[in-house]
Amino acid sequence: MSAPSRLLARLRAALRSFPRQRRGSAAIEFAMVAPIFLALIFAIMETSLVFFAGQVLETGTQDTARLLLTQQAQSKGWGQADFKKDLCDRVSLLFECNGIYVDVQSYPPNTPIVISNPIDGSGNFTNNFVYQPPPQNSANTVVVRTFYQWPLYVTRLGYNIANIGADSSSPKKLLAATTAFRVQ
Repeated sequence: MSAPSRLLARLRAALRSFPRQRRGSAAIEFAMVAPIFLALIFAIMETSLVFFAGQVLETGTQDTARLLLTQQAQSKGWGQADFKKDLCDRVSLLFECNGIYVDVQSYPPNTPIVISNPIDGSGNFTNNFVYQPPPQNSANTVVVRTFYQWPLYVTRLGYNIANIGADSSSPKKLLAATTAFRVQ
């Protein structure tokens, strides 16, 4: 028997025994399942991190807004930069200060409270915020809102929770924290 025919015979024998072989099947099965499993794990981690960051922003906003409620910020003559710095000091573990937006509005009694959505119809973030703390000894209602554009990474794997730039190369989730109170 010649060398090419022996090689052909071995190849045929190997192909006939291929369906009965079990060695390496676990590696092939893992290779098929691993990308989906890892994408799911990363999506869960990113969702958890976004939720945690939202809670940190909410707590920082409430603590900083309490300074307006107790009129400590007004007695110190705080402006928007001072208010934002105090908030940044509270949330600096997760947030960059230059990415935090602050909106403080004061409404006299019996005035309707109007809160606008900072995301326009095209999915863009609009910064038209003001800093209007309540005057001393007023019974105004104060609404404090803070925002942060959280960058997302897993959205490129098909899991999309973005509400800003969802179709762009840098999708983001707008984190918002709101607290309202009446100054007495």
